[in-house]
Amino acid sequence: MAHPKRKISKTRRDKRRTHYKAVMPQIATDPTTGEAHLYHRAHWHEGKLYYRGQIVLESAGAEA
Repeated sequence: MAHPKRKISKTRRDKRRTHYKAVMPQIATDPTTGEAHLYHRAHWHEGKLYYRGQIVLESAGAEA
C-alpha cells in the first residue's frame, strides 16, 4: 500500500493548493426585460418568471 516516505510541509501543501480559486459568477442580461441574472437560471421580474426571454410562469397574485 502506498505510504509517504516524508512529511509534506505546510508551505509545500499550500503552494499546490494556490490554483484553486473562487470565480465570479457569470451574469447574463435578459433580452426581454433587461434584468441581470445568473446564466441558465430563471428569474422573477414584475411577478413573472422568465427564462431565455420567455415567460415560464406567472405568479397567482399578478392576475388579481
